[in-house]
Amino acid sequence: MLSLHAPGTPPVLTGHLPMGSSDTAPQSLTVDSQSLIRDGRPWIPVMGEFHFSRCPAAEWREELLKMKAGGIDLVATYLFWNQHENERGTLRFDGDLDLRRFVELCAELDLALVVRLGPWSHGECRNGGHPDWLLNEVDCTPRSDDPAYLALVEPYYRRIAEELRGLFHDDGGPIVALQVENELYDNPGHLATLRRMAEKFGMRAPLWTATAWGAADIPQDTLLPLYGGYAEEFWVDAEMGPAREMRRHFFFTPIRDDHAIGADLRIADSTGTGPDTSRYPYATCELGGGMAIAYHRRPLVRAADTTALALTKLGSGSVWQGYYMYHGGSQRVDLKEPNQESHATGYPNDMPTVTYDFQAPLGEYGQARPVFHGLRLQHLLLESYGADLARMPLALPDAEPTSLDDDTTLRWSVRSAGDQGFLFVNNHDPYAALPDHENVQFSVQLEGGRTVTLPAQPVPVPAGAHFVWPIGLDLGSGLRLEWASAQPATRIALEDGTPLTVLAAVDGIPATLALPLDADVEGPAQVERTGEHTVATLTEPGTGALLTVTGPSGTAKVLVLSHEQALQLSKVDVYGRERLSLSADVVVADGGALHMHLSSASPSIALLPAPDALHGEGIGQPTADGAFNRWQLTAAPHLPQPTLECVRERAVAAPARTGGGHQRASAPLEADFDKAAVYQITVPAEALNSEGETLLRVRYTGDVARAYIDGKLIADDFWFGPNWEIGLRRHAEAAARHGIEIRVLPLDPASVIYVDATAREGLDAARDRAAVEAVELVAVPRISLREAGGGRD
Repeated sequence: MLSLHAPGTPPVLTGHLPMGSSDTAPQSLTVDSQSLIRDGRPWIPVMGEFHFSRCPAAEWREELLKMKAGGIDLVATYLFWNQHENERGTLRFDGDLDLRRFVELCAELDLALVVRLGPWSHGECRNGGHPDWLLNEVDCTPRSDDPAYLALVEPYYRRIAEELRGLFHDDGGPIVALQVENELYDNPGHLATLRRMAEKFGMRAPLWTATAWGAADIPQDTLLPLYGGYAEEFWVDAEMGPAREMRRHFFFTPIRDDHAIGADLRIADSTGTGPDTSRYPYATCELGGGMAIAYHRRPLVRAADTTALALTKLGSGSVWQGYYMYHGGSQRVDLKEPNQESHATGYPNDMPTVTYDFQAPLGEYGQARPVFHGLRLQHLLLESYGADLARMPLALPDAEPTSLDDDTTLRWSVRSAGDQGFLFVNNHDPYAALPDHENVQFSVQLEGGRTVTLPAQPVPVPAGAHFVWPIGLDLGSGLRLEWASAQPATRIALEDGTPLTVLAAVDGIPATLALPLDADVEGPAQVERTGEHTVATLTEPGTGALLTVTGPSGTAKVLVLSHEQALQLSKVDVYGRERLSLSADVVVADGGALHMHLSSASPSIALLPAPDALHGEGIGQPTADGAFNRWQLTAAPHLPQPTLECVRERAVAAPARTGGGHQRASAPLEADFDKAAVYQITVPAEALNSEGETLLRVRYTGDVARAYIDGKLIADDFWFGPNWEIGLRRHAEAAARHGIEIRVLPLDPASVIYVDATAREGLDAARDRAAVEAVELVAVPRISLREAGGGRD
């Protein structure tokens, strides 16, 4: 038996933070030491980073809709000064730099927004976003209160304020928070100055934030400290192997700080202790949605690494889940200088010239990856139950892991208040093969002294499992779920008003529900009454595992999906009401229609409650699927395939070089690609005509590769295992006319490069070979589904 004693609720500090919306704001938003409060209710925002200037403006709307479909309700975006003022005195906010257009789109789609103002932003942007002219032409001390520096920041901030006028939260706009600077750990006075300056020019937000990792010295009660945590890191030496220190993020702990993030940019470790965390809510802005690839270090982040990290942060007390990156992007190639960080700018790491994909849930070209679906399941929980969870403090078990090397003690925690709570378990660690745990049963003493034992019988916890179980969950109609060995997903009201709660089974663990002793249960479950509860064990979780629970106060329904089905679950407000959707593809609700981006082999969509009928291209007749109706869809067409021609087979590796302050391996130079193997891809024009994305999937052997159209660099890749994908929609006309040239370089054997162990053999092959092995065009069509009689979308 694993035991835990929940402490009482700690006191909440209020009124000490100079933040919050005005009395005249259309919607109230404030913050205390425990959580954010929106319109009187606690709010756990789910924030996803998306850099508008690294994505074509024509794609912003659809990509924001995809983010919203993944459960994001708060978008974060950087401003990069060297993009908006590439030439001194010429400020640009047009085209793909049109900040106002992006913010207005967020407002249209009901997405709140955090603007990360800089003026130093980083995000692997050249000079951290500082323009070259600032560093080369001006005698000043950047990132300080040097009057010469502030005199240059002032007109930039003033222009940003003009672009955002009328779009702040108090105006009814989407901007709820502003971040000043980034990763500044030793100059609190400058951070306070930047807030005052922004406010002087008219920037107003209920929340003001600063990154706080590395024991950063943040001006107390002036800015909210935000934290981060990644499963891997590109900014350490190749020789160190897997980033062992990242293991800390897979243990439940009240410690918020991470001294590893950005450590190679700190001149010295902070001598302070960091912010007093008792004064601020546990908030994050950089939970790794993946990880960038540097030349010398190329981590591979798997979906479970990210979902386990995010869940462990929730179970450690987070009340603000912020992902970096949630949507990948592309570095700009239309400026005077390359826009990525590199050894040439004094950065310790060489980054790709174009790609900033980050292995994110939504990739550089909007590709939805398995982690998108895995995180969405957690986000559904927060959308339905976040208001309760936000006011629940952390409690840790009586027997905790003893160190980062303790791989045998089960990792778990509880967040609770009163007689309600959530039990968190993480048995996944990217750096260790955690064991199966047999005969596990938890004993949780809640506030007030009541002890809950769950499940009724000991169960196995398989290796890799990570999940949340409810204690005292409200089912509606006056009914209560005492506990369940299944994860709460979401809830809706059915057409007759009956509340429906959806749970997700955990693979390898029986799904059991404990209900009040006087409750009756109908449905596909084995039901028995113990001394305390009516216990229902699902014989087979799935779309048909719908239980009707009736008690003295009313009736509620509970649906227990399999884990695989739960990864396809979303909630959409469409055709006049909230509905549950099941699909392996991305489902986007947009006004009166559903849009789907098809990438699965046999696409379909199931809806509950089901509309009378759906119309759309390639849609079949509905069939019953348990409680749902399911429509089969026509799979993405098999596109005419490109031709691949080897123009030059022989390639010469770029000589091994090192650079930057840490003397890490340097990426090949522009001139080195003159000696690359060269391949020409001819793309059939008809393959680029459909609505949606067309991906060019490239399998190659080599160290690095670049793609050009008519001599213009459009994409690049440092090989680290997965096939290289290039979205052609934004290049369709030129690709059809000119084709695509791929240049591949082999690896100099003297170069010291880290890749995941599973990719080592492939990179070793690049020491002797540089070649494009195969190319493929893959359609990701976008289709629309309309309700019968619902008109056109």
